[in-house]
Amino acid sequence: MAIALFGTGLLGGAIARRLLEGEQELWVWNRSPERCQDLIQAGARSAATAREVAEQADWLITVLSDGPSTSALLLGDLDQQLDGRTVIQIATIGAEESQALADGVAARGGRYLEAPVLGSKPEALLGRLQLMAGGEPAVFAAAQPILTQLSEAPRRLGAVGSAMACKLALNQLIASLTHAFSLSLHLVQRSGVEVEAFMEILRGSALYAPTFDKKLERELAGDYGNPNFPTAHLRKDLALFLQASQAAGLNGDGLEGLLHLLQGSTAAGLDGLDYCALHALTAGHGAARAPR
Repeated sequence: MAIALFGTGLLGGAIARRLLEGEQELWVWNRSPERCQDLIQAGARSAATAREVAEQADWLITVLSDGPSTSALLLGDLDQQLDGRTVIQIATIGAEESQALADGVAARGGRYLEAPVLGSKPEALLGRLQLMAGGEPAVFAAAQPILTQLSEAPRRLGAVGSAMACKLALNQLIASLTHAFSLSLHLVQRSGVEVEAFMEILRGSALYAPTFDKKLERELAGDYGNPNFPTAHLRKDLALFLQASQAAGLNGDGLEGLLHLLQGSTAAGLDGLDYCALHALTAGHGAARAPR
């Protein structure tokens, strides 16, 4: 089996390394070729263009940054290479964007499976991503040898669009929980309450979520470097969730303020840092240090 993977960023690069541990041949491509060099040294192969890479494999995995870039690759650059091939689309995009990709791939003679994941670089390297799939049962079944390398229990949730809706729902929780914890942490600190006393009460309550402790040290130190999931991606996914909730007839007004807050991350230099850098934004005028 030969696989072509497009997009070797934080998540895509980790997925590629995981696939290199298998017996299949792996081809990789990135718009910035230098981001493939470490993978090539580890055993992956590459070529000058996305088309040449696609021609080497029957399975095409995309892990790009958003819907427009994925569409430009699949329905533009690879227009003539989709016939007879199967696309596994991992990036978090809108459900309608995913359906448009599925329709476009099918019109070109290919098959399509959306497969967003919960987890980041550490889980990808260990093959412990939580993988949600949307697409035809036969395509999901055929993809099992690949999916089970990435996830211990990949699950099909339904038709194309269902997995993306679930992924956006989960990422909305990431944004909301991180925001809520950040505000509470700032308030107890400025009120003279010891952080560990606050955390002991929180840990013993039904309010606790493990992500709070996972991000606590970073937030206390103002150290947001070496991200597994950058702030810019969190903002993008929250905007997609709001679009989806509006289309579903829901009232997402309460999240508009959080999206507005995250829109300030670009000017603050936080876009490429870990998403818990929104702690620097909630600090307001009382920020004690610049984020790292």
